[in-house]
Amino acid sequence: MVNGVSSAAEQAEQLKQDGNLYFKKNRLGAAIDAYTEAITLCPNVPVYFTNRALCHRKRNEWARVEEDCMRAVRLDPKSVKGHYMLGLALLQRENYAEGIKALERALDLGRGAHPNSYMVEEIWQELASAKYKEWVHESAKRTLALQKLEKSCEIALQEKLVHDLSHMMDDTDEVFSSTSEQLAALKLIFSKAAEADKPTDVPDYLCCKITLDIFRDPVITPSGLTYERAIILDHLEKVGKFDPITREPLHPSQLVPNLAIKEAVGAYLEKHGWAYKMD
Repeated sequence: MVNGVSSAAEQAEQLKQDGNLYFKKNRLGAAIDAYTEAITLCPNVPVYFTNRALCHRKRNEWARVEEDCMRAVRLDPKSVKGHYMLGLALLQRENYAEGIKALERALDLGRGAHPNSYMVEEIWQELASAKYKEWVHESAKRTLALQKLEKSCEIALQEKLVHDLSHMMDDTDEVFSSTSEQLAALKLIFSKAAEADKPTDVPDYLCCKITLDIFRDPVITPSGLTYERAIILDHLEKVGKFDPITREPLHPSQLVPNLAIKEAVGAYLEKHGWAYKMD
C-alpha cells in the first residue's frame, strides 16, 4: 500500500513537470491534460490546481480558474497563487468585494513569504487597479446622488420663493435677497461635500522617500526613516548595506514594520480611493 501511494505521488510529480514543460512551450491543452492526470492521482496537492488554473487564465477561461483556485485555497489556505488568481477570476465577473478580499489575502501572504518578489508587486498593481475601479464606480454614484439632491433643494427653495411672494405685497427685495443667500450657501455645502472625490496631492508623510509613491508595506529604520519594504530591501541587496539617506550601516534584520504609517495609509485610501490610481 505504501509503495502504491509513493508510486502515485511520483507519477503525479512527473506529470506536473511535464505540464510545466508544455506550459513553457505554450501547449496549454497538453499542460492542462498533464495537470489533470496529476490531480487524478493525487487530488490533495494544491499546486496541481494552481498550475492548471494558470493555463485556464491564459485561455481566459475564468470560471475554470475560479473553480481550481477555490479547491487550491481549501487545500492550502496560505496559497499565494491560489488567492491571487481567485481574486482575478472574481473580478472578471465584477464581484469586486470578494475579488478584492482575495487579492488582499494574497498580498498579505506574499509579503510574509517574499516581500520583494515580482509577484507581490504584481498583486499590488492588480489590487490597486481593482480598488480604483471600485472607487470610480462608487464616486460616480455619489456624484449623481449629490447632483440630484442639490437640484431638489434648489427647486424647493424656488418654490418657497414663489409661495412667499404670492402672499406678500411689500419687502419683496428682502425675500429675493434671502433666497439668493440660501442658494449660494447650498451651492457651497454641496461643493464641499464633493471635495472628498477630487484628487489632490498625497501627503508627503504617507509616501516613500525613494519612490515618492504612497506606501504599500512601510518599514522603519533605526534612524527613524520610513521606506517601502521591497524598495529598501532591493537597495540593501544591490547597492549596499547602508541607509540611502543617512548613509548609516543598515541590515534587513533592523527593518521593523511601521504599523502607524500603514494604518494611516489604509485610512487615507479608504477615504480617497482615487489615490490607488497607478501612473
